[in-house]
Amino acid sequence: MAEVVVMISSSIVRPLNTTRSGRTYKVHLTPFDLSLLQIDYPQRGLLFPKPNPDFHLISRLKASLSLALEKYFPFAGRLAKVENPEDNTVSFFIDCDGSGARFQHAEAKTLSVNDLLQPDGSVPDFMKNFFPADDFKNCDGVTEPLLALQVTEMKDGVFLSYCYNHLVADGVSMWNFIHAWSKICSSSSSSDHHPLVFKEWFLKGINYPIHIPVSEAERPPPSRELSSVPVTKDKVFHFTKKNVSDLKAKATSEVGSSDMNISSLQAVSAHMWRSIIRHSGLSRGGETYCKVAVGLRQRLDPPLDKDCFGNMTYLVPAIATVEELQDRGLGWAAMQIRNLVSSQTNENFNNFAEEWVRNVKNLKSGVGSRVAGDTIVVASSPRFQVYNNDFGWGKPIAVRAGPGNSVSGKLVLFPGIDEGSIDVQATLWCDVIVNLLADVEFLEHVTAMV
Repeated sequence: MAEVVVMISSSIVRPLNTTRSGRTYKVHLTPFDLSLLQIDYPQRGLLFPKPNPDFHLISRLKASLSLALEKYFPFAGRLAKVENPEDNTVSFFIDCDGSGARFQHAEAKTLSVNDLLQPDGSVPDFMKNFFPADDFKNCDGVTEPLLALQVTEMKDGVFLSYCYNHLVADGVSMWNFIHAWSKICSSSSSSDHHPLVFKEWFLKGINYPIHIPVSEAERPPPSRELSSVPVTKDKVFHFTKKNVSDLKAKATSEVGSSDMNISSLQAVSAHMWRSIIRHSGLSRGGETYCKVAVGLRQRLDPPLDKDCFGNMTYLVPAIATVEELQDRGLGWAAMQIRNLVSSQTNENFNNFAEEWVRNVKNLKSGVGSRVAGDTIVVASSPRFQVYNNDFGWGKPIAVRAGPGNSVSGKLVLFPGIDEGSIDVQATLWCDVIVNLLADVEFLEHVTAMV
């Protein structure tokens, strides 16, 4: 069978003016960055209609990318590794050396937009070939680009995808970069873009560079778990504006207090957490976890610029027994997530950082076990303006997450294309998906069709 996606070219795109783009700049890494050392690169992609032939798609995208990398020059750097033989450790920093980002051009001439956007929300297996990397871990940034992009031309559409090293940036910084790039591409000018605002070193009492034991910094061998791991599939569940509103109202009524403001993200996450765990075959006395990415920028004291560049998130778990999660209702589950997020303070962050530096361990565990089935990981945010990125031939018509960190229970949340709606791309064991689609309580607040 012929390859569905054919690679046409792969090249390195460098900042247009490397002397102006911070060649000598070093980005020192915090415990929040380094805790992600063995995590896969996040991968995201936008689906667009097909531009007119006279748009000169590839040449315009590459030229504008070169301009965008002038401002966002850390993406054109590499991860630098320094050996510390005196204590058998290594240290890392981002070397903004202008090495460049990888740009791949591919074609999928037999595929149409409808082949990607399955009517039941299923994500087809061939979608993994629409993304630029399959197995990059953040520690690979020593030899691999910190940013890789792929443009795949289809019969009637274009899929623009990317992966990035999470030590360099988080979702806020990455989507800001995509938006800046799209504006440059559509206008052919970068004159209206302000200089990048960096996070400063904000951890008192912790010196950089941080020393990490050599054993923790080495890339782990292939997991022995994999031979016994059930097959996972990706599926997009669509929550309409009314679905979200109903979930928030249900959660609030169960809590019994209008003072407890439960967000859309918390209500949807709680609904997914309860529903997935209900079908994961866990004992009622067992513990289950909902790991949520918490942003640091505005929670630090003093707060940082809300758009400052870098990775400013970390994962924290809400914990409950299966019995509590199922018996105490949606409102209780949403409150566990709400209380967890609201309790994150400057003191929490500093305590985490100090403890992490004192006791660096378990970096190779990644986002969690592939076989336990007791955890959901909530990534991305419906607040990101993903549909605002017009490169000059029209706005996106869909967004998808790519392979990587694919444990059962990974949930990537995006805004839906209709205002107030939310799309959840869930990576789940196949039997969990089958059971969810037969679960009346789950489906009451979900629209599987997208």
